[in-house]
Amino acid sequence: MENNKQPKLINPSGLFNPGPYGFSHSISVETPSRICFISGQSGGVGEHHVLADDFKTQVQDALKNLQLVLQSHSMTFENIVKITLLIVDHNQEKLEIWAEEAKKTWTSSWLPTSTLIAVSQLALPGMLFEIDAIAVKN
Repeated sequence: MENNKQPKLINPSGLFNPGPYGFSHSISVETPSRICFISGQSGGVGEHHVLADDFKTQVQDALKNLQLVLQSHSMTFENIVKITLLIVDHNQEKLEIWAEEAKKTWTSSWLPTSTLIAVSQLALPGMLFEIDAIAVKN
């Protein structure tokens, strides 16, 4: 990239170290706008990635983790333009829980684009939910 504008990797403190697993929590790229690509955030809390047993708490915790990553790039949920949701054993009840939490999270007049993928399992035992995102800031 020209002008020394290399991708910027940020792995915020308070989240587990992703290096041994072959990914980063987020990367932003300076263009006329800054684009931030955020790895899937689960409901794991803290550096030891402690998971709650219930879906709703995992969604809430994943959104808190996503917010932590966004803040490390001086961004908010309003900067997100694309999300991908991964839900273990997806059903209508889980979709309603997600929709309720999304309405609390995105308070602007628009919502990001979204893809929901139902899966049989995620990376770690007990993970029920994961969300990744792309955010843009002018």
